[in-house]
Amino acid sequence: MLLCCVGMASLGTPAHVSSNRPLQCSAWKAKRVRCAVSSPRWREGRRTVSFSLLLSHLLLIPHRAAVLASPFDNYVKRKKLDPLEAYVPAVILTEFQIKDLEKTLEGDEPQYDFCRSLLRSGPAASLRVNIRAVAQYASDSGNGKTAFNDVDECLRSLEELDSLLLHATRKDPEASVKSMKTKINSALNALDSLLKTVPSDVLSKGKVIADSYREPEGEETGSLDPELKQLQSIL
Repeated sequence: MLLCCVGMASLGTPAHVSSNRPLQCSAWKAKRVRCAVSSPRWREGRRTVSFSLLLSHLLLIPHRAAVLASPFDNYVKRKKLDPLEAYVPAVILTEFQIKDLEKTLEGDEPQYDFCRSLLRSGPAASLRVNIRAVAQYASDSGNGKTAFNDVDECLRSLEELDSLLLHATRKDPEASVKSMKTKINSALNALDSLLKTVPSDVLSKGKVIADSYREPEGEETGSLDPELKQLQSIL
């Protein structure tokens, strides 16, 4: 009888245990629900992090471009120059051209637009490249500091001259011919100083070639030796 009661109790016990299982199950489901509810926040946080990484990548692109461009820049800076003889005649011709510009300012009504065009045509159009090449050769010979100072002085004077000419076309009374000639003399002095760094033999050949260009058309240039004719053809 006791055994039967125990059995009956044991039969009643599962009902009690089974009643707890739905609670455990519901609790487990609740946990799943809570996890499901928190998932969008996690996705939102992940999207925020991804956007931040993308933004930082985009912000760093210019820096990367600069880093990638630097080897090419070094290549350009170290590009092999033409022989010095190819640059000197053009610099001398630019001196003549600037002196011609100065003469045009001596008239009663200077043509300032024409003067500005002289600074942008002929040998003067490539002056920046030519004088920097000459300065680089001077630097290789130990005279770089003086040569590059001359380059800066020449370019600065010509830029200021161009500005004065522009203001003169607009009838600016402060853009006087006297101030223009001051800038011209400053540029010419800088070019003369730069040419002093050129070896005498190269400078002499350059002057001969430049003078041959200044000769009237039709005049024979057969007196030039073959080497000078070759340099003239390069120009």
